[in-house]
Parts: sequence; structure tokens; C-alpha cells
Amino acid sequence: MDTISNHTIPESDLIKGCIEGNRRMQEELYRRFSSKMYAVCYRYASNADDAQDLLQEGFIKVYRNLHRFRAEGSFEGWIRRVFVNTSIEHYRKKSLALSSVSEREENTIENADISALDQLAEKDILEILQELSPGYKTVFNLYVVEGYSHKEIGELLGISEGTSKSQLARAKSILQKKIAQYLSDTKRSYTR
Repeated sequence: MDTISNHTIPESDLIKGCIEGNRRMQEELYRRFSSKMYAVCYRYASNADDAQDLLQEGFIKVYRNLHRFRAEGSFEGWIRRVFVNTSIEHYRKKSLALSSVSEREENTIENADISALDQLAEKDILEILQELSPGYKTVFNLYVVEGYSHKEIGELLGISEGTSKSQLARAKSILQKKIAQYLSDTKRSYTR
């Protein structure tokens, strides 16, 4: 089968071809965006299999809804939003409850030391993120990675803005501890 170069087909032609049901164009769209969108899915999923399921479900939604893309923003941004929404819907369907942290606990939580992240590989960070509970992981991803406000997160997940803030603070606290432990374990393994 012929492979199509990522750079030979203009985005507008790719979109048009996919809307018309052109299989080669659909395959090209998948090739162009699958690795980036898998990374989005993996941040929200419980494991690699769930991420793969979200990836497939997300592309089905992209293909079905391409006619709604209005080119008012970036095409990749539109696709990313489809995948984030697909991941959130998956989260809701599983009926995973977000546990809230009391205001007292929120006030005692220190901010995560993000500089420690510089010492970790992306793969290590993703593995540590996978250890968070689904609620904490979802809020963390929406706020830190996707750039949503606490108000928007509250609306998306059906929680209060305060709950979103406390979930984020708790996620940062847990991540800070896990990263410190990881770095400590890594140092010990190098000094042996």
C-alpha cells in the first residue's frame, strides 16, 4: 500500500478527503495525529490498554464530526479537544467518584516542587502520573496540561470550583512525594 507523506497533503485537502470518506486520507489523518493524541489519552487513562481504547474512540468521533470543524482555530487544537472530551466522557461513564479534600487539608498542602520534574524523563513522569487516582489525575491534566480554569474543570466534571482546586492541590502534593521518592530511589541505585 502507498504511504502518503505527512507534508504532501494540505490540511484542508486532508479534512475534505476524510469528510468524503476517503480511506487513504483517514489513514493519513491517523498517522499525523495518533502519537500526539495517544499521549493525551494516556494522561487520562488508567493504563495503556485504556489509552488505546480512548485513542480509537477519539478517532471515530473525529471522523464522524469533521464536518463540524470550522477552521476558526487550529485543526490540531480541535482534534485535541475531541480527545480530551472523549477521555472525560470515559471517566464519567466509569462513574469514578472524585474524592474531595477538606479546606483544612488544602491549606496545609505545599505546592509541588516542579523543578524536580526537570530531572525526570517524560516516560518517568507519565508513569508517576498513572499512579494518581483517576479524579486527581483528571483535574491535574485538565489544569496543568490542557490549561483549563478551575471554573471550566468544575463545569466539565460536575464538581465545584473549590473541589477542583483541592483536587489539584492534593494531586500536586502526591506527585511531589512520589517524585521525591523516585529521585531518592534513583540516586540510591546509582551509588551502589
